[in-house]
Amino acid sequence: MAYVEGQTVHDADSHIMELPGTINRYLDPKFRDDFVAKTGRKDVLPEWFAKAAETARDPEFLAGAEANILLRKNYEALGAFNADQRPKTLDYLGFASQLVFTTACLSNFGLEQMGEVELAAEAARGHNRMMAEFCTVDRRLLGTGYVPLIDRKRAPEIAREALALGCKALVIPSRHPPGFSPSHRELDPLWALAQEAGVPILFHVGGEEKMHKDYLENGLPFVKDFHGGDENFTSLTFMAIPLSVWQTLSALVIDGVFDRFPRLKWGAIELGASWLPSLMKFLDSGCAAFGKEERLQKLSDTPSNILRRQLRVTPYPHEDVAWIMANSGQEMVLFSSDFPHVEGGRNPLKRFNDSLAGVSEAGKRAFYRDNFIDLMGKGLDPSLHDLPSLAAA
Repeated sequence: MAYVEGQTVHDADSHIMELPGTINRYLDPKFRDDFVAKTGRKDVLPEWFAKAAETARDPEFLAGAEANILLRKNYEALGAFNADQRPKTLDYLGFASQLVFTTACLSNFGLEQMGEVELAAEAARGHNRMMAEFCTVDRRLLGTGYVPLIDRKRAPEIAREALALGCKALVIPSRHPPGFSPSHRELDPLWALAQEAGVPILFHVGGEEKMHKDYLENGLPFVKDFHGGDENFTSLTFMAIPLSVWQTLSALVIDGVFDRFPRLKWGAIELGASWLPSLMKFLDSGCAAFGKEERLQKLSDTPSNILRRQLRVTPYPHEDVAWIMANSGQEMVLFSSDFPHVEGGRNPLKRFNDSLAGVSEAGKRAFYRDNFIDLMGKGLDPSLHDLPSLAAA
């Protein structure tokens, strides 16, 4: 029995859990040594990773995969790093499709902030080859290609290559590129390419500017993150997650990018959504206050309506989805599992269903199905819009 039954559910966020050094195999050989030197990403498999890889092939362990499909997390999850297992994972989960993101490469290894323009581009190209290959095992897996914005002229080339490889969506960082705005006019060819291809531009957690480390110097005992480690993702650093995407979306709307490409959809994935109603209200208020600016007078609508037209966002399972819907629009939010990361929880469907109590059936269908189809456009084959059993009915 699949985790989801009797309804079509599309998953807007899942991940590969790459083993160490996986990306190295997809890099142009002439850049590998420089990549390892700059990032420290050696092709080395520590003992506990090797054990995880061995466990993933153990018949007795695999026999319990279905019963533990949402209980085993990270490297213990079925299909976390083994592409051949991922179709069975989707069968057990029952999702109609699943957007797939990296885990190890979410920040493009910080290369853009280092000013490593050429290496940032090559790391992105290697990432895109890796993601496309992993997702070839099942057409329900919708691989994402990363496009660094640091080289404005090369960005469309990297995007075009990612789409040719089979990627179904393009990811950009939510923080601004060093030295210029993500709304820069020289990036218009990138947005035009995505609009013409009918695929969305996505932001994903990991590509944002982090909370300044000075905020952690508080004279109190050091706080470990909820994994128990020292990565320091805590209640305080969590607060900074939407700040970059808030600023980037504001620039894209105010500087007319959304209006110049009105058919281009944008998605904010694993960045939460409680900030969305406030952003919409704040943008409307700000544009009213500074209404004499020529760029604001050229906007096609209020910023909130422009965002309703083109932006889709994934709430966290602990957020109040009904409240977010009521204060932004039921067309703006969509389901995600974050499989196989622990942050997704052991029963995301129940948590979201509880949060959607009182929402109409049309609103729930929008959350689980319709908004994802709208976001993905041509990136989602029409034959995947519904589960085969439901499409036949």
